[in-house]
Amino acid sequence: MKKLFLLFAVATMSLSIYSCRETTEEKTEDAMESAGEDIENAAEEAGDEMEEAGNEMEAEAEEAEAEMEEEMNEDDNM
Repeated sequence: MKKLFLLFAVATMSLSIYSCRETTEEKTEDAMESAGEDIENAAEEAGDEMEEAGNEMEAEAEEAEAEMEEEMNEDDNM
């Protein structure tokens, strides 16, 4: 009877250790996936901000060009 109880106890402990190992692996995989998604989102946001900055620079350049042309036309009229 003692041998049977000891065998059952060892089997139970083995299963619990094995299931803990799987849980740790799953948590690690989930953490890695989450980190990958965070990196992807940050890169996308950075790209959007760069595009927005480029559009603002282009608009400022066009505005400066229009002002220069206006000043040149005023000088010609004098």
